[in-house]
Amino acid sequence: MQTELSNQLGVEHALFGFTPFPAVAAALSRAGGFGVLGAVRYTAPDDLKRDLDWLDAHVDGRPYGLDVVMPAKKVEGVTEADVEAMIPDGHRRFVRETLAKHGVPELAEGEASGWRITGWMEQVARTQLDVAFDYPIRLLANALGSPPADVVARAHAQDVKVAALAGSARHALKHKDAGIDIVVAQGYEAGGHTGEIASMVLTPEVVEAVDPLPVLAAGGIGSGAQVAAALALGAQGAWLGSIWLTTSEADMHSTAVTRKLLAAGSGDTVRSRALTGKPARQLRTEWTDAWDDPDGPGTLPMPLQGLLVAEALSRIQKYEVEPLLGTPVGQIVGRMTEVRSVQAVVDDLTRGFEKAVDRMNRIAGRSLR
Repeated sequence: MQTELSNQLGVEHALFGFTPFPAVAAALSRAGGFGVLGAVRYTAPDDLKRDLDWLDAHVDGRPYGLDVVMPAKKVEGVTEADVEAMIPDGHRRFVRETLAKHGVPELAEGEASGWRITGWMEQVARTQLDVAFDYPIRLLANALGSPPADVVARAHAQDVKVAALAGSARHALKHKDAGIDIVVAQGYEAGGHTGEIASMVLTPEVVEAVDPLPVLAAGGIGSGAQVAAALALGAQGAWLGSIWLTTSEADMHSTAVTRKLLAAGSGDTVRSRALTGKPARQLRTEWTDAWDDPDGPGTLPMPLQGLLVAEALSRIQKYEVEPLLGTPVGQIVGRMTEVRSVQAVVDDLTRGFEKAVDRMNRIAGRSLR
């Protein structure tokens, strides 16, 4: 499962895995793929340094990368407190009432909520990069448009390739103009922030638009046959995220979330603004239903929605309030029916890829067997 891009990066299989868990990224790199650690949750540089120390020590010298979130548009002089002040009282009341309806306990006094909007601010991402460039990362990916020009130049100066996600050919062309090395074409089926064009349509459109830049296909990929389809559409690899959530190396901090993922079908996700204010595919829950209800107040734009719900989500996760409990995940969740190791997932993907290629060769009259 090799392509020109995988050969350039020195990996055996053209499988690129985005994950917030260092152990998953390390296991994927060891298995011959390319692990990419998501950095958005690291608001403290020392925490990122600790996990990159661990990751670097556990990849057995194999390549790996980092995914950051640097907004395409920078707003000067605006603090988190300034943004908090913009949240309407009616929305705060709606959160309180929804949590009370389901009996969600308060956090302990002095206990901070988990995810905060600080992880999405450019100055935080820049501190992450100051840490990351001290490590032998081979790829820097950005989830919110092209990184600033100076960041691209800095990465290139250290022989680090830069990737950016795109939900349309128009977005992909902007990445090409910005000097990006790799475009990740993320289809409608993907987990997290995603656009409205399905992968089968999006991938070849992006491949044609940015030629000769390499493209990775993302969204709805969880089998070897789907990886083969992505390469047949012109991609040079697959960018996978959701499939790793139910691996044994993933530290979900919640057995209830894992149970819900394993039980979910491909129709049990929803593209909702409830998490951040931008459309993000996630498990459908009573929490997403409440925010999407026409009788409710509706969601706020990013970053207001993320700040508004941060503490609420921390409470829901800590106390595992199952009707409200969810996580970003793609439609491929229907294939995630058991906990497996990262190596087992990679083995399944490579075997399925070989079978799909052999099947197509037989159809074309060129059987390998």
